[in-house]
Amino acid sequence: MNITVYLGANLGNDPALPQAVQQLGRWIGESGNALVYGGSKSGLMGLLADSVLAAGGRVTGVEPKCFLDAELQHEGLTELIVTEDIPARKTRMIELGDAFIAFPGGTGTLEEITEVISKLSLEQLDAPCILYDLNGYYQPLHQLLQQMITMGLSTPARQRNIAFAADLAQIRAILEK
Repeated sequence: MNITVYLGANLGNDPALPQAVQQLGRWIGESGNALVYGGSKSGLMGLLADSVLAAGGRVTGVEPKCFLDAELQHEGLTELIVTEDIPARKTRMIELGDAFIAFPGGTGTLEEITEVISKLSLEQLDAPCILYDLNGYYQPLHQLLQQMITMGLSTPARQRNIAFAADLAQIRAILEK
């Protein structure tokens, strides 16, 4: 299975982030799954790719040309796909994914995972979408999604493939169904 993971190019300031992202990467690599991600060597993105590769897994990076020009790409990937721009990158990452995980990240991570959520809601995509709720990171988004249902602006059916997982064990349980 190709697991598309969205996450930050920064390390953040919570020591749990690097440890959790390396655990996720080891599991992806050891489980025979493959990683699809944004292609960067920086921050959490670089740690994730390195962890998958060290565990013998396949890693496909999808990098827009503007980041390639800035030399942000990871040089040791199984495959690097270069896109014209960020919208093309997002489209390609969704096309390649069989499952989607949002690790804690910044505004780019939020933008990318909300596009997946929207496609699920519109039935343009049928795949698991997991928000890695490490230390409650995605609780405000979880509350917002519930509020949408309460207000009659969404339905449980439209949000059926969206899951929140507190740790790797919960992620594994969702993906191994």
